[in-house]
Order: sequence, then C-alpha cells, then structure tokens
Amino acid sequence: MYKKILVMTAVDAEKEAVMRGIRGDRRFEVLAAGVGPVAAAVSTAIALASSSAAGGYDLVVSAGIGGGFVDEAPIGSIVVASEVIAADLGAETPEGFAGVDKLGFGTNRIPVEENMSCLLVETLRAAGLTAGYGAILTLSTVTGTAETAAMLAERIPGAAAEAMEGYGVASAAHRQGIPFIEIRAISNAVGPRDKAAWRIGDALAALEAASTYLSEVTS
Repeated sequence: MYKKILVMTAVDAEKEAVMRGIRGDRRFEVLAAGVGPVAAAVSTAIALASSSAAGGYDLVVSAGIGGGFVDEAPIGSIVVASEVIAADLGAETPEGFAGVDKLGFGTNRIPVEENMSCLLVETLRAAGLTAGYGAILTLSTVTGTAETAAMLAERIPGAAAEAMEGYGVASAAHRQGIPFIEIRAISNAVGPRDKAAWRIGDALAALEAASTYLSEVTS
C-alpha cells in the first residue's frame, strides 16, 4: 500500500477530474503544476521538498489529458506510460534530431514504476475501459502538423501519446528516488490542430475514471 501519493496535473480542470476520481482518498495530494516541463519540474520539486520533513511521498503521478498517436491511442482512451521520453530535448543535426543521450549530456528517457503501471492497465481493462501501455512523449511545443506527427512516430516507434509535463514531473521524482507513473486521457489525435475535433470533456471523464482505479490499485 502506498501511504502518501503526489499527483501533478497541468491545469485546474485536470486536478478537479482527478480529485473527483479519488473520492476523498486522503493518501493523495493533487496539485496543478502549470503547463510545460519546466513548470512541472519546479512545482514537483517544491512539493517534494516541502513534504520531506513529514516523511515524503511513496509515489509520484503525472496525470492529465493529452494527444494520442493514430492507431496507438484513440480519443477517449487512457494511456499509462511504459516510459517517459523528452522528445524535443536535444539538437538538430544534418542527419536529423539528436537527443541529449546521443549528445552525451544525459538522458531523454526516464523509467516508470513498471509493476504499478502494468497493474493499473490491467485493472482499467478489466473494468471495461480502453487503456493502452506505451511511451508517452513530453514536448515543449505540442505537435500541430501531420509531418511532425509522422516524424515522431518514426523516430520513436511505439509512441502512444504526447503531453507537456511528464518528463518534468518524472525528473523531480527520479532525483529523489521516488517511484513515478504517468497517466494520460486522450482528447485529440496527434497531428494537425483541429479544435473542433477535440473531445476534452470525454478525456476529463476518462481521467476521472482512471483516477478511481488508481486509488484502488494503490491501496
């Protein structure tokens, strides 16, 4: 059982969906970190430092809505990360993009708590929810063209979803040696920005449902 769990969302609408899902489970603290990996990392680091005197957290979760890659994560589904990848952290080269790992400056990838992630996926599926397990990309600039979506899918095979905060939250948790998972409810397809096709309400409802089962599997 996890005794104290930190959940970081980007915005208040996501925070409220998670809070509805956990239904008053006092083990959870849910905070809105702000948009993007930098805000997410800073807010998570502050929360972790503030809690250290009280025993700290057992698990850190990045949760929210995001874009799903076509054929990997349909709109309205849930993706649980198999790993978190900073997809645009690196440099352009004549041969294409080179991540900081290839440049020798660190890593673009942070592992998740695999057992908990797999258990959550299994539980969601058993409950009849559409849930996938795959890499979730963190980008500072959300994908807005079919060309960029295709490039990312080719460069990172198996990428299931993209969002803007996971790598930042994961970095702060990883530095403290705290297990981490990421959950994304899919509101739109990765690619051309067509707001008329976005289903934010459905994604927030899916995030609420996923949070209900997160509370269950961490008990």
